[in-house]
Amino acid sequence: MSWLKSFKSKGKVTHTTYAPPPGPPTQFDAPPEWEPAPEARYAEGLYADAPEDEYESAQQFCAQYPPELPRFLPSHAVERIDTAGCRAWQLEAPYTPRFRGRIYTSGGDDKGGGAGVVRVVTEPGCEDVCLLSDLPILAGLYDVHGKLGVYYEVKVIRMDGVIAVGAFPFVLFPLIPGPHIAVGTACRPYPFWRLPGWNRLSAGLHLDDLRKFFEDPDGGRNYTPLLTHVAPGDTIGLGYSFALGTVFYTHNGLRLPDAFTGVYLPRAEHDVYAAVGVGGACELEVNFGGDVFRWKEGNEWAWRVEGHVGTLTGGPSGADDELPSYDEARQNRRTR
Repeated sequence: MSWLKSFKSKGKVTHTTYAPPPGPPTQFDAPPEWEPAPEARYAEGLYADAPEDEYESAQQFCAQYPPELPRFLPSHAVERIDTAGCRAWQLEAPYTPRFRGRIYTSGGDDKGGGAGVVRVVTEPGCEDVCLLSDLPILAGLYDVHGKLGVYYEVKVIRMDGVIAVGAFPFVLFPLIPGPHIAVGTACRPYPFWRLPGWNRLSAGLHLDDLRKFFEDPDGGRNYTPLLTHVAPGDTIGLGYSFALGTVFYTHNGLRLPDAFTGVYLPRAEHDVYAAVGVGGACELEVNFGGDVFRWKEGNEWAWRVEGHVGTLTGGPSGADDELPSYDEARQNRRTR
């Protein structure tokens, strides 16, 4: 997203706008489609601009590698979720020298239940990278079983150079872009050198400028005046509501307005992963439900990822229903 972008046409795919007919919805109504948010779109980012060649290579990557089709999880992943619940979700470190840091788990128990949170620590030389969860948080081939959605949180421990953006008549730009964190979602494969929200089927809230992105390689859009700054110790949560395909965020337990609506629909066509972007010297904790969420509703069964993906445990009916793994589903098809 360098200054060169203001002189070049991106040739982005445009999305059609779906206007639902008046009256109550019926089973024949099409699902809402994503349409651009009403906020003004910026041609360039405030602080963390990516080089033009990285934009071009990401466009080529997405053209060469189509999105993966949704699939059932392998048996070992289903067993892991059944044993550890939300603690089964982890972040994968990309195999690239761009990522300078480490990812490890902390807060585990002594019963083999996995770690409570995933901790990410990066060094000053870390370039922009996107860290994806190893398991999807939204799985197209698994039923929602009455759940409202899925949710996870990111706690900022350190992000050197965090700048508070408040209600001021001017913004003081840093001479050198500082470290930054982005909280979002993405479908695989996603160009690992791009932050969430910059490329196809990806949403992101960038904490350096507090702008929201969905398939937007430029400067994003302002999100909400309720979020004026993010400081060490703050927690940003991301939720996805199944009803309308809505992505929303929370700040220190307060639910913020919807960021995007009509995304990842039809749901059966997508496996969606948590996506955390980092660059520069940062430290953060990612909580998929292994620890208590600051957003209280997220602790309820209706928002926990393990009740939707892989295994349904302790739902409203009180039953423990195991969903089929990929291996089991394939074997069942062979015997039919």
